[in-house]
Amino acid sequence: MGQLPTKQEIPRVRFSANEEGPPRYSSQHFDISCQQQDCNLQIPPTIVVSDADSSASEHQGSRMELRRSSFYSTLDLVPQLEHYASTLPHSKSRPSLEALRRAFEEAEAGIEVPNTTTDSGVSSLPTTDSGNEESQSPKEKAPVRFGWVTGVMIRCMLNIWGVILFLRLSWIISQAGILLTCLIILMSVTVTSVTALSISAIATNGRVISGGAYFMISRSLGPEIGGPIGMVFSFANALACALNTVGFAEVVRDLMLEFGVVMVDKDSDVRIVGVITVTILLLISMAGMEWESKTQILFFIVLMVSFSNYLVGTFISHGPEKEAQGIFGYRSDIFISNLKPDWREPEGTFFQMFAIFFPSAIGILSGANISGDLKDPATAIPKGTLMAIVWTTVSYLVISVTVGSCVIRDASGNISDIMTGNVTDGCVDLGCTLGWNFTECIQSKSCKYGLANNVKVLGQISGFYYLITAGVFAASLSSALGFLVSAPKVFQCLCRDKIYPYIGFFAKGYGKNDEPLRAYILCYVIAVAFILIGKLNTIAALISNFFLCSYCLINFSCFHASITNSPGWRPSFHYYSKWTALFGAVISLVLMFRLTWWAALVTFSIIFFLFGYVNYNKPKVNWGSSVQAGTYNMALSYTISLSGVEDHVKNFRPQCLVLSGPPNQRPALVDFVGSFTKHISLMICGDIIMEKERQTRPQEATDWLVKWMNKRKVRSFYTPFTADTLRVGAQHLLQASGLGKLKPNTLVLGFKSNWRDSSPESIEDYINTIYDTFDSNYCLCILRMMDGLDVFDQFDFEVNQGFESDESVENDDQPSPERVSADGISDKGDSDQIKTVFQNDQGKKTIDVYWIADDGGLTLLVPYLLTKRKRWHSCKVRVFIVGDEQNMVEGRNEMIALLKRFRLDFNDVIVMTDSEKHPHSKNLNRFVDSVAPFMLHDEQQECVSVQAMRQSAPWKISDKQFEAFRLKSERKVRLNEIIRRNSQHAALVLVSLPVPQSDCPSALYMAWLDALTCGLHCPAVLIRGNQQNVLTFYCQ
Repeated sequence: MGQLPTKQEIPRVRFSANEEGPPRYSSQHFDISCQQQDCNLQIPPTIVVSDADSSASEHQGSRMELRRSSFYSTLDLVPQLEHYASTLPHSKSRPSLEALRRAFEEAEAGIEVPNTTTDSGVSSLPTTDSGNEESQSPKEKAPVRFGWVTGVMIRCMLNIWGVILFLRLSWIISQAGILLTCLIILMSVTVTSVTALSISAIATNGRVISGGAYFMISRSLGPEIGGPIGMVFSFANALACALNTVGFAEVVRDLMLEFGVVMVDKDSDVRIVGVITVTILLLISMAGMEWESKTQILFFIVLMVSFSNYLVGTFISHGPEKEAQGIFGYRSDIFISNLKPDWREPEGTFFQMFAIFFPSAIGILSGANISGDLKDPATAIPKGTLMAIVWTTVSYLVISVTVGSCVIRDASGNISDIMTGNVTDGCVDLGCTLGWNFTECIQSKSCKYGLANNVKVLGQISGFYYLITAGVFAASLSSALGFLVSAPKVFQCLCRDKIYPYIGFFAKGYGKNDEPLRAYILCYVIAVAFILIGKLNTIAALISNFFLCSYCLINFSCFHASITNSPGWRPSFHYYSKWTALFGAVISLVLMFRLTWWAALVTFSIIFFLFGYVNYNKPKVNWGSSVQAGTYNMALSYTISLSGVEDHVKNFRPQCLVLSGPPNQRPALVDFVGSFTKHISLMICGDIIMEKERQTRPQEATDWLVKWMNKRKVRSFYTPFTADTLRVGAQHLLQASGLGKLKPNTLVLGFKSNWRDSSPESIEDYINTIYDTFDSNYCLCILRMMDGLDVFDQFDFEVNQGFESDESVENDDQPSPERVSADGISDKGDSDQIKTVFQNDQGKKTIDVYWIADDGGLTLLVPYLLTKRKRWHSCKVRVFIVGDEQNMVEGRNEMIALLKRFRLDFNDVIVMTDSEKHPHSKNLNRFVDSVAPFMLHDEQQECVSVQAMRQSAPWKISDKQFEAFRLKSERKVRLNEIIRRNSQHAALVLVSLPVPQSDCPSALYMAWLDALTCGLHCPAVLIRGNQQNVLTFYCQ
């Protein structure tokens, strides 16, 4: 039985909890449990991290952070929020697996593990407040942050209650009637509501910062889609600012006309007032979000008073003066008459009315656009946006029904048109039944009052006319101000992402709220330019297309994120459906073309142009978009589907496993394989890392090398593998590389040109790798460059010794023009791209194919694929075959016929009739000298058993073996003489690789490969298929 721990043994930790932080656990819990029973429970130390200055911390409202260790180790911490907040400045990270393992090992060995905690288990290290991403100094005032009411709901309602409500709604009712107007409102609300649901889902799927709709779309669909929509959306907001400013200017112009004030003319006055107004709004915006918010609240109060004034006015009895203007109060006959449409003028169509009304509903994104200024965007955006849609929809429907029940379509405003008695002869329209004869103005189309002729109906019907005017001012100015704030903030986020060039100037923010003052100026310039147009309907039609395009992509973002089933798509807002999102995307797209087809075409042309630019430049950003998830799903689905497809010779592709080592060490080998596999077949760069090199290899080396290949535009996978030897690593890669049918069928090696100076074991490894390749039923390619494959760089780890630098056989003292020294790798992993011969235009050189043995056709297929590349397209392929003089013509014709059946378009066939001749003694002596160090010399071994020598050194060549393979050796040397004679000016030489016999020593086989390709001034490829057909002349 253990003893109870004393009070000194148990750390005393206070228990506290507040609304912001996690509970502070108290050790008294352990006191009680241990007093009831004997225990030796060791409590993991609790690490409380706090600010050094507690008074300053309390002043800022920051909290003490609790960091508790798990039961497993003092370094192994319990789950904490700060470990997942990688975007926060000074955010902490959990210990790595290596650190935990090292700690365990050191603890077991009795080595003290360094710890930052004090004896009491409490650390005094300062940290930032994880609950506040923007750590503020005690003297600096915190930035302004808004809740869901002031930040989203009121802002959205003010932007939805724009100039359309006061200046165009009554006119739309006169054209479309009450029923169709309500339908137009509900159609607009349907689009905006579905979009709001999609916004809510996206906004609650992770933390949203500044950038609004652009931020949501770009982080969901990626920069290719997000960049273009960010541009268009920013521009659309600037246009919306101009729209509402023009509406305000029209009202001011009309007021001036009532008092007989004209500055220049009607249109010019609108432009002058509009420019002055937007300038004042600019100054308010640049003063900061706090001032802008207070201004918006003032506008909201004015609008509430204005609406109340209107509703009161509908119940007030009206005298003859009002009735002469067509205002009669609530009348059932007026309501029934205004239910049906009365289309007038050429533009009087349903969709034209929808196009004019729809901009009034575009304000739903106003709250989302300032997401960076919200306290909790994930809560504020869904709640505020949906509530704003509900209340504004109710207000629009109420006003449509009430004004349609009180005002007739046409009235003269002339009191003398009142009818006396019951004489109605010749009287037309509804006014006759109401005691007024407006026939004359109706027939002459000169009526100035009524729903169809007067945009000031709401003011005339209200209790006090100028309160409605104040409401118009508040609605138009609040909307204009909201859009003037939204556009720069969205554009600032776009500029900071560095997707497009030359706009980074506008990314700079100023002040505690990071205000985009430069972007404000740009938005102001755009708004002024369109204010000078001065035509409200024209601007409204343009804006409708831009915002519909934005809504389409927002809904598609939500649908795409849902349909990809990505584990990262976990929105806390559940009241959405991927099908409603798809419906919203489709209906937005249809409405774009149905409203203004030419504007839709222009919009999509801009989108596609900007998309093409981003897709071409591929910005270096990774936002975990749903496009990435969709790509993964498609790749997985197609890969699994491919597994059920049987192989066919017509679909054979040389899928290459390239033992390249680090790809930037052997760019020629990578470029060669990439030349015939890019966009055609699989390529995997295998890097076999020796065990001793793994310790010195940088952890980020894999990322460096992948970036290097991407920069070089090599379409290849990179697979590092740790092994004791080259052969063991190659064996594992041959067996495990690939996935399903996407599995390599061809191994590509570099030639081991320093084999004479290498250790016998490395030669044995190299040759055995070739044996293993054929045993695995793989095809094989061995590339030999005149100056070798390796280039030097400043990697901290060594290259595996499977291949080493080559030297020219005949030009030992002359450096290759293709050999360029590398400058190493930068911090980001981008090294200077070394140009190789395979990146040059080969002109009209030849590709010489020495098809010595029938391997199934791979020897012909590779040069054919090369000629499909632009750099090799002009090269002529020559095929060399073995024959004799007597049957030379017949053999040549047979080969030409075979090539035609293969449809390879190789017409130059050369028969080698002198291949059986004895090689020159000089070349043969050089071959004998190359293998001399590896000879066993049986006759000189007296005391030692020859068999034992062979077992201990299998690479050695006995005299008997050398004599047995003499004829084959001479043929290799002779073939090399023919190759050097015929292919002096070739761009590439491909030679059939001899298949090694099981009893052939590795050193001898290595000498054969060397003899076949030595002395050439161009790249040489030793190639061999797996004896299965890769070419066919059948259709099935």
